[in-house]
Amino acid sequence: MTDFVKPTIEYSQLWPILVIFGAACVGVVLEAFLPRERRYVAQVGLTLVALVAALVGTVMVGRDLTVRGGGVARGGFAVGGSLALDGPTLFLWGLVLIFGIGGTLLFAERHLEGGVSAFAGQAAALPGTEAERQASTSGLDHTEVYPLLLFAIGGMMMFPAAGDLLGMFVALEVLSLPLYLLCGLARRRRLLSQEAAMKYFLLGAFSSGFFLYGVALIYGFAGSMDLGTINEAVRNDIGNRNLLLIGMGMLAVGLLFKVGAAPFHAWTPDVYQGAPTAVTAFMAAGTKVAAFGAMLRLFYVGFGSDRWSWQPMMWVIAILTMVVGGVLAVVQSDVKRMLAYSSVAHTGFILTGLLGVEGATDLTLGQLTSLQAVLFYLVTYGFATLGAFAVVTLVRDAGGEQTHLSRWAGIGRQSPLVAGVFAIFLLAMAGIPLTSGFVGKWAVFEVALSSGAWPVVIVAILVSIVTAFVYVRVIMLMYFSDPVGDTPNVSHPSILTATAIAIGAAATIALGILPGPVLDLAARAGEFIR
Repeated sequence: MTDFVKPTIEYSQLWPILVIFGAACVGVVLEAFLPRERRYVAQVGLTLVALVAALVGTVMVGRDLTVRGGGVARGGFAVGGSLALDGPTLFLWGLVLIFGIGGTLLFAERHLEGGVSAFAGQAAALPGTEAERQASTSGLDHTEVYPLLLFAIGGMMMFPAAGDLLGMFVALEVLSLPLYLLCGLARRRRLLSQEAAMKYFLLGAFSSGFFLYGVALIYGFAGSMDLGTINEAVRNDIGNRNLLLIGMGMLAVGLLFKVGAAPFHAWTPDVYQGAPTAVTAFMAAGTKVAAFGAMLRLFYVGFGSDRWSWQPMMWVIAILTMVVGGVLAVVQSDVKRMLAYSSVAHTGFILTGLLGVEGATDLTLGQLTSLQAVLFYLVTYGFATLGAFAVVTLVRDAGGEQTHLSRWAGIGRQSPLVAGVFAIFLLAMAGIPLTSGFVGKWAVFEVALSSGAWPVVIVAILVSIVTAFVYVRVIMLMYFSDPVGDTPNVSHPSILTATAIAIGAAATIALGILPGPVLDLAARAGEFIR
């Protein structure tokens, strides 16, 4: 009989994530006791303060790890090994928190909807009923979205930090459940929003089942759920190899679903289109960062000794994802669905970087590693995607957002600034030089080539050409096409949405011209600890 050993909780290193969960709990209490008219200001203020405080804390913890590591973050384990606090974890924490701040600014926008947010006034009211009409005419606002956002961010911070499979599964559920709810809370097009939430929930439940069954099989193989112990078991080949391969595949299904890789991408266009655009913007950026962080840790730490088993699978998945995302993006007539399939294609590009060699980061040699390339691509993708969806919220008429591409014709003449900013984001997604997307693609292609994955890189280049056509077509539509009927108005947002768009555009341009500081920061993050 083994005696229970109380785990030690390293509060000095974990306090950024504790701030997020603590603020989420406080937000729930505010919903219960504050008068409705005071909740908006209190919830927005609490959420922004918590995110900024956690971001400052992440920087402080990261600097401490870097000083102790002699220039490269080394880190250690916390809560009895359940959480790994290393350089890549803190890099991803900072990225999730920055996108969380941008998402909060979009959530808080009320100017575009005439004094209310884009979220339903009463989520429990059925679409088209008298209860929904009363909630809409009385100007009710759903401020529960802010605690839900914080819980999702907390789960996203736990996901790439999980040092064992059980913690990874818990983090997966903590980040997913709030997103299921948020996707169904759109004020307009309620049925489409609820359909998106239901699809996301059902398919997400199936993917979680695959992940959990994979956890059971890997435990049967290694006798442990700790990633370091699993890696030792894989290296020493101590168990039934069939359990290992099947379990590895099932774990991959759960994670590939979250990043939107083919053939597990079917939820992406429907959910991106039906969810409130502010939720889509945050989810497209934040979820991909957290899920790829968890995938990197799982395959580099847990299964790093068996690369020859999972890399062929990733070759196939990367090629399939790029082709499906690029080809289906061409035939889309809705801008949100186009951006959704673009997201699928970008998932394939990031998987291309995963095929490289993790390697040891040597700052003196300046050698680009797979981990460094993927981290940088996640930065470039996140800012461009968050900004692009923020611009989508501005093109609207009396019926709300107008996302059909035909309604975007002539936007460049009516509002050259908005069309120009959207063009910057599209050019970055296409990988045009002097934008962040060009450097991101160059990084992942280079590490894939260095590991011998040249067939995948050739497909990636061809798909990049196809997707470039998609983005240029939209730019041509905005600037050189005459509108069919009335052109939707380009609404003037409040300072909240304008700030989110400005940060995304500035980061997209800056990372294309001066990528060095962020590449160096990714290099100093070092490797995953084992």
